[in-house]
Amino acid sequence: MLVRSIAAALLLAAPLLAAENWPEFRGPAGDGHSDAKGLPLEFGEDKNVKWKTAIHGKGWSSPVIWGSQIWLTTATEDGTELSVVCVDKESGKVLRDEVLFRVATPQFCHKFNSYASPTPVIEAGRVYVTFGSPGTACLDTKTGKVLWERTDFVCNHFRGAGSSPILWKDLLIMHFDGSDAQYAVALNKKNGETVWRTDRSVDYRDLDANGKPEAEGDWRKAFGTPHVTMLDGKPVLISSGAKAHYGYEPATGKELWRFEDLEHHSAAARPVIGGGLIFISAGFSKGEVFALKPGDGVLDESQIAWRLKKSAPNKPSLLLIKDLLFMINDGGIATCVEAKTGQPIWTERVEGNYSASPLFADGRIYVFSEEGKVAALAPGREFKLLAENKLDDGFMASPAVSGKALYLRTKTHLYRVEE
Repeated sequence: MLVRSIAAALLLAAPLLAAENWPEFRGPAGDGHSDAKGLPLEFGEDKNVKWKTAIHGKGWSSPVIWGSQIWLTTATEDGTELSVVCVDKESGKVLRDEVLFRVATPQFCHKFNSYASPTPVIEAGRVYVTFGSPGTACLDTKTGKVLWERTDFVCNHFRGAGSSPILWKDLLIMHFDGSDAQYAVALNKKNGETVWRTDRSVDYRDLDANGKPEAEGDWRKAFGTPHVTMLDGKPVLISSGAKAHYGYEPATGKELWRFEDLEHHSAAARPVIGGGLIFISAGFSKGEVFALKPGDGVLDESQIAWRLKKSAPNKPSLLLIKDLLFMINDGGIATCVEAKTGQPIWTERVEGNYSASPLFADGRIYVFSEEGKVAALAPGREFKLLAENKLDDGFMASPAVSGKALYLRTKTHLYRVEE
């Protein structure tokens, strides 16, 4: 029943992949897949770049696309100005560039992160932008008018915010996993009012004799993006926090189950789902990928189908392609395993360091390094490097796809790459 429900959900989502729109982090289905055809295999600064637009400031958010518009966020390096940018998809011209929030005393943000790392989410007529606790806003995409905003969420992001919002029906769902507060929240997307808030239920077991966290917050911190899927015919919100991964009822925030993972913190990758399993990158401390069988209540080790502890990614999300699970870890080790069993099929070094999540499109896996290399790999049981490309400045943001073009954000520019 579970496998049939997932298959049905994937079939229902399939038409979305053919659209020109790329509405959220990792695309229409949130899994890094696109059914685009005719994408460029080879490109560089002087090859197959239709346009290149400078983006000021420092921001690691990925571009989102609706119709002829591309939206992304950026910030001053010190976090005092948090901005939204809209770019014309055809020409690369900046249509809007506006400061949404001014912050007199920004929280600390690790230099590896940015004050504009959460990716927006977009739909017809509206784009939803968050910078974590400093501010969340909904804008009219035609006029740029701010329709509503929230600046009252309490969360010390400790290393900086990273979790991206998602839309589900009339709800905007977000994570706040900081050193002082840890919860998931759903807002009415029409007016920004809170519909539900659910505090994380795991016992972090990190308090000293004085009742203060021993690790100063890292063991309560997470960067993960939520994901709604169908399990046994019902929608379930899959939500990774620190030291635990949760299943919630998306309409109410009711906790359905949780799996405690006390050895890991700062989960950053978005989970992927298929074949009755939820594939999770556990996070920092001891890198690991595991396959979880959902259930009810507090799940135990019997719900784990397999674990992979070697060459597991901390930041880049996974790719599930048919019966194979592909990953690239932070240090450039690419791995292919059998999704059902976790049995490794191949492991190869691609070179470079990686934060951006990989893309599966046009029959290829694209991976994007912090040094600016884009490698294309064959999605099969034998490792095959199809091409290596290079753009200046390197990638922290994940890619977007529309039509026959890749839309790639480097540390300084946004590109349209197309044959």
